Amino acid sequence: MIRAARSASDGVPTPPKVALPSKPLAGKAPAVASKAAAADVTRRSALGDVVALLLSPVVIAWGAFLTSLTASGLAVARFMMPNVLVEPPTKFKIGPPNDYAPGTVSTKWQAQFNVWVVNGEVDGAQMIYALSTVCTHLGCTPNWLEGEQKFKCPCHGSGFYKNGVNFEGPAPRPLERVGIRLAEDGMLEVDKSVKFQKELGQWSNPSCFVGVA
Repeated sequence: MIRAARSASDGVPTPPKVALPSKPLAGKAPAVASKAAAADVTRRSALGDVVALLLSPVVIAWGAFLTSLTASGLAVARFMMPNVLVEPPTKFKIGPPNDYAPGTVSTKWQAQFNVWVVNGEVDGAQMIYALSTVCTHLGCTPNWLEGEQKFKCPCHGSGFYKNGVNFEGPAPRPLERVGIRLAEDGMLEVDKSVKFQKELGQWSNPSCFVGVA
């Protein structure tokens, strides 16, 4: 009987053991939170130290000094290397006389050299001369009006004949002639460094015209 009972008991399978979840260790989560809080405080402290350093009088003074030094250096560099303004030459060649037909006004050199070249009759003689494009009133630039055969200033209405003599508007005197000559190579050469005024009797000077046949 005992054997039978044992056999019967031996034939019954033993239920498996179930592992129960372990309980979290007390105090572990608060420790992690405490470390994170400490790190945040450290970061804030370091940031505060950096801000305090940047705002310290010594750093501000050095910053102002370096800024002033940079500005001074730029000023010195500008003084040592000033802007170079390229001015047009006062003497330049404008081609041979036959480029300018009798009775015409050429505006070819107006934009580049501020002169008009005129081939006109003066006192019965045909000659080529160069007129300054500067109005004798307030320095504006008149326009050549081919249809009306006159120079007309757009600023205040001064008018000049083809030969440069003023006849209307507030301009007090004729346009000025500039130097012109026939160079050795047969080209006309204008010299803007020399001016000739009619009211001073200077238009009779042979340096301000070139006679043509």
